[in-house]
Amino acid sequence: MRVKFAPGEGFYSELKARVEAYFARSGKLRRDNPTLYLKIGLLLAWFIGTYILLMFVASAWWQVIPLAVSLGFAMAGIGFNLGHDGSHGSASGSSFVNGAMARTFDLMGGSSYIWHWKHNVFHHTYPNILGADEDIDCEPVARLSPYQPRYWFHRYQFLYMWLLYGLLPVKWQFYDDFKCVARRQIASNEFPAPTAWGLLRMLAGKAVFFSWALVLPILLYPFWIVALIFLLASFTLGVTLSVVFQLAHATEHAHFPKVADGAPRCEQEWAIHQVRTTVNFARGNWLLNWYLGGLNFQIEHHLFPHITHIHYPALAAIVEGTCQEFGVRYFAHKSFLGAVLSHQRWLRRMGRPETVAQSAGTEPAEQVSAQTVEA
Repeated sequence: MRVKFAPGEGFYSELKARVEAYFARSGKLRRDNPTLYLKIGLLLAWFIGTYILLMFVASAWWQVIPLAVSLGFAMAGIGFNLGHDGSHGSASGSSFVNGAMARTFDLMGGSSYIWHWKHNVFHHTYPNILGADEDIDCEPVARLSPYQPRYWFHRYQFLYMWLLYGLLPVKWQFYDDFKCVARRQIASNEFPAPTAWGLLRMLAGKAVFFSWALVLPILLYPFWIVALIFLLASFTLGVTLSVVFQLAHATEHAHFPKVADGAPRCEQEWAIHQVRTTVNFARGNWLLNWYLGGLNFQIEHHLFPHITHIHYPALAAIVEGTCQEFGVRYFAHKSFLGAVLSHQRWLRRMGRPETVAQSAGTEPAEQVSAQTVEA
């Protein structure tokens, strides 16, 4: 699905000029930040240390359970920082370093090839556009867009989706990647099949993941214990990944544009579309900033995905000020909890029968005027 955007009217060009001026003035590098490499080392040490403790030290349930949860959080942290930045090419000026970081997705059971097309290409180009952005396509299980059909059980999605989020990694690892390769399609977007080498690399990544996550533990412990630990770690990983990405696009203040099926066209330029369909949260929380790899600064990330996330807090002031001048609404939740509650309200709202009528043309997410809002 190819959606055409309206021609630019100066917003993005001015924004890029101001960001260029920031780097020229500060002398900072867009990539290869020493702080990022220190973080990478800490995250890998967290993951490896937790895995060793689980495999060779823990002997009681009260040790195993927190370690399994810790393993899930460590895997999510690696995804947020290594896999995500590497796949965007924003970590380093070296394609080898970026590629190695991106392939941590494969070691965690995903596919860096599928992620590139699903996230970097389609999601970053068409956020919140039905049929083009698979991140909002959970049909029929859930309804995240006002233009999706509503079923009676969606009334309860604000309850059951939090449990289903925990199953996301297992779905990716065992089914989704293989389905996408077989169909060569993500949402309604076609993408090229991987080369023979690319397919071999994907299968090798799956083999390595299943080896460390299941085969090796089963050689040492009973199957049922391994299965429970695997599910607990996967559930932690799934909830963490899902919640963080949903808070950026599936909340009350994110815009869901309606485009025609025959000749899909967005009424605004690409950069304004990115700002309107995206929401920031907890910008002042240093711990979340560190752990999430800048994903709580999603607006800045969508506008400048090739700049390492270490710079997003500084860029946020530039983006926010430019949005105010150009009358583009910029939304940021003050806290993580505020964003979670907004997502919860959006799930509930999309499950109500009366919201079906809104798909006829209203924009239910557009609740505020074109100004910066913080809540």
